Formats: sequence, C-alpha cells, structure tokens
Amino acid sequence: MATNPKTPPAPEPEKFPRKAVHLLLAKGDSEEVAARKHAALTTSPELAACRTIKAGESKLFSEQIDVPALMEHLREQAVAANGGDLSQAEAMLINQATALQSLFARLTERGMGQSQMPNLEGFMRLALRAQNQCRATLETLAAIKNPPVIYAKQVNQTTGPQQINNGATASSQARGIKNEQSKLLDAGTTGASVSSHSTLEAMGKVDRAKVGGRQG
Repeated sequence: MATNPKTPPAPEPEKFPRKAVHLLLAKGDSEEVAARKHAALTTSPELAACRTIKAGESKLFSEQIDVPALMEHLREQAVAANGGDLSQAEAMLINQATALQSLFARLTERGMGQSQMPNLEGFMRLALRAQNQCRATLETLAAIKNPPVIYAKQVNQTTGPQQINNGATASSQARGIKNEQSKLLDAGTTGASVSSHSTLEAMGKVDRAKVGGRQG
C-alpha cells in the first residue's frame, strides 16, 4: 500500500534531556489562551533563573540540563518560600559562604606567592573582598534564622499632666493692647492746643436795677 504523501510525518519523541520550554504548557488550549500562557511563561522568574543558570554553566554541563524539570524545580522553590519555608535559602547561603571562604583561601595563596608588590596587592585585595562577602552572607543567614527584635518607643503627648497657658496668653494680649493705647494717648498730647470760641467777645455788665425794676 502506497503512503499518502500529504500525511504529515509522526513527531519525533522528545529526547532527554528535554530543551523545549513549551512542554510546560497545557495542550488543547485555544490560540489566545496558549498565547497568554506563553507570555506569562516568558516573563516568569523561573525562566529568567533557568536562562541564567544555563548561560553560566559550561557547555558540557549545560547540555545535561532538562529544561522543563529545572523550571518546575525553580517554581517549587518559589512556592515553598512564599509559604514560609526558607530551608532552600538557608542552604544556599551557607553553601555560598563556604564557597567564598574557599575563594578567599585560594586568592590568599596566590597573593602570597607573588614577588611583585602590585600583584601581591591585587590578589590580597580580591581575597579580602571575598572574605568580606563571606561575612555578609553569614550575617544574612543569621538574620534569617534569628530576626532582630525592634523596640519602638511611642511618645504620647496627650497623656500625663498638662499645663494650659490660655490665661497667660490672654493676659499678654491685654497688656499689649494697653501699651498700644498708651502710645496713642501719648502721641495725642504732643499736638498744639486749640482755644475754644476764640472769636467771641466777653459780655458787658448787666444793670440789674433797670432790668429787675417795674415801671409805673
């Protein structure tokens, strides 16, 4: 029986380790739903971490990474940390501190083997940086294991005995007004005095006998 040339060939089985990210997406979704899921996967933190891990590893080791399995493992770590389980973070920090300690020792050995001062100074500077980073990593681990206790002091100004200065303020305002009035009165006395009715003459003497007498 002849084979129909229009029949598409059967898909090849996925090789292990798998490299395709789309294997994490559910099959049977519509184009719109599949596009949204692919966009969410592209911007997910676990994919960013997966890309960084693959780029940082050697080609030999990178080829052995199963991408869907690594993505799922990273997602499980994020879910555990979100739920309060920081065991992975604690293990990461203590292992990083150990690696930094090893780096400090190796750089110190290289530095002590130099005969030129610039080379010695360069290696020792890098060694001390590794040592300082090791210390900071251990401090972070200690802070996770035993979070610092913060004591907050609250000052409440409305409690306890209070002194109301309304009376003193009113007295001060009254004294200020009185002083201003005194200044105005003093300023008024400095002007020239004005005589009252200066144009009028004094009245003449009245003859009471003629005014009070009777005519016959």
